[in-house]
Amino acid sequence: MAANGMIQPFEPSQISKAVISFGTSSYGYDLRLADEYDIPAFSEAETIDPKEMKTLKFRKEKNTTILVPPRSFILARSLEYFKIPRDVIALCFGKSTYARCGILVNITPLEPEWEGFITISIANLTPAQARLHAHEGIAQVIFIGANETCETSYADRKGKYQRQKNIQPATVDEMEGLASAIGKWEAFEETKDEINNAYISRKKDQGRKGEWHDEN
Repeated sequence: MAANGMIQPFEPSQISKAVISFGTSSYGYDLRLADEYDIPAFSEAETIDPKEMKTLKFRKEKNTTILVPPRSFILARSLEYFKIPRDVIALCFGKSTYARCGILVNITPLEPEWEGFITISIANLTPAQARLHAHEGIAQVIFIGANETCETSYADRKGKYQRQKNIQPATVDEMEGLASAIGKWEAFEETKDEINNAYISRKKDQGRKGEWHDEN
């Protein structure tokens, strides 16, 4: 599947000579780091809030290597574009080479029918600068096939990170949350009306039978 468009560009072998390894592994794929980065400007933000990311500005940088400041992080993306099948979920783990240097690579699971370049959060946990190398391995993806096709895929839900072409900071869809709240309120109103109508109907039936009793 990977050679047929699931991963592009696809490296069918494991490349490890003089580089941080990348390419096909036993049960997965070691993806590469692209040469594009978003560098956060913390001087302009007092608080980091995933629901208010407008307060944190990023500057773009492009280079074959990048220095991550001490105890800080950057956002980057994968060199490869992924298209996950409907009956597959993928788990991602940072390369041990970076982990042994105090560099934490975080990627959330790739859900069924998600596609795009992967946005990668890379944190430097050390008190020194940390150097990253583009076009070399950054994380390993493990693919897990399902016994049954999922009922609702990421594409079905119209996920906000679908087909992302660039590095995508955190976003919370306010309209999506508002629509959900409105939907719940409308459902409550419909249920309340049904209960009221049923109560009135029962009272009318009791009245016709001469059994009217006000329960209040």
